[in-house]
Amino acid sequence: MVVKVGSALLVDSRTGRVNRTWLETLIEDLLSLRERGQQVILVSSGAIALGRRQLALAPGPLRLEESQAAAAVGQIRLAHAYKELLEGRAVTVAQVLLTLEDSERRRRYLNARATLETLLSLGALPVINENDTVATAEIRYGDNDRLAARVAQMSGADCLILLSDVDGLYSADPNKDPGARFIAEVHEITPEIEAMGGRSASDVGSGGMTTKLLAARIAVSAGCHMGIAAGHHHHPIRRIEQGARCTWFLPAATPVTARKQWIAGTLRPAGAVTIDGGALRALLDGRSLLPAGVIATRGQFERGDTVSVLTPDGAEIARGIVAYSDGDAVRIMGRKSAEIQGILGFRGRDELIHRDDLVLFTRGASHACL
Repeated sequence: MVVKVGSALLVDSRTGRVNRTWLETLIEDLLSLRERGQQVILVSSGAIALGRRQLALAPGPLRLEESQAAAAVGQIRLAHAYKELLEGRAVTVAQVLLTLEDSERRRRYLNARATLETLLSLGALPVINENDTVATAEIRYGDNDRLAARVAQMSGADCLILLSDVDGLYSADPNKDPGARFIAEVHEITPEIEAMGGRSASDVGSGGMTTKLLAARIAVSAGCHMGIAAGHHHHPIRRIEQGARCTWFLPAATPVTARKQWIAGTLRPAGAVTIDGGALRALLDGRSLLPAGVIATRGQFERGDTVSVLTPDGAEIARGIVAYSDGDAVRIMGRKSAEIQGILGFRGRDELIHRDDLVLFTRGASHACL
């Protein structure tokens, strides 16, 4: 599960400090999830909101360099609060700073995913924030909604919860329209649903419903359920489990099939590899592509890029995420996996493209090679 906390919940608007009493109850909820075997990642806003008070910055919009300075100061305070609360309960906390670019560029995506998987396997609780200090574009620190969805996508999460200052999606702004209708479930994000988005009502966060709907689109396309719920109550996760109001966005695909669809249709192949008949039969049987079955490469690609898999006559039979660069692929093609370390001087994957990262095309369509 990925849980996202907004600035309006984490930072007391009167004092500009961490709302510690509330945060303690959230931590208790997260630890309850872990105790029953669930893996948890926390995405937390709040660095800029905390840092601007410490730097005595004037109210209102900040210049880019002021936002970066506030993030640098506030991030230390934010990390310290989580460290103190979690390590006091014998849980190792890890700080991970990401940008949207880290989740959109394939190699950086793979590195970030590997780091998260390792932290979770070692029992740590990752706390993620956007790396605002090094941002080169205007900072929108409410956009951690979309970052949280990317984290859910990269970690293969089953569920994403956005804790906010609103309790879900309404047909109109309930603060302005008494007749606004609460939407309990969303099965498809239609233009009508998108039109229900609005601006943030908070003076410390800038996410609003629009960014939450963008996050929902990312999450459900990755096969991840997403909920929007009010977080200002104590024990906000427990309240959801007990039936508190929450808007659920329901995916139509599982994480595995969604990832296959993404490989097949979203990424532009960086290059291609041509395979022999034996490798083709192996792929049709649902197996991975080994270097021994490759007879040629085309184009320039790096580890983690998407490449086309071609038959000897040039037809694209599959597409997948390659485990080696084009230069290394040329050196190991036609060779057995046991020879890879001796040829390249390092131990890499046995497969050029693992079956989990491969989509096989059949008569113009694609299906998951499981």
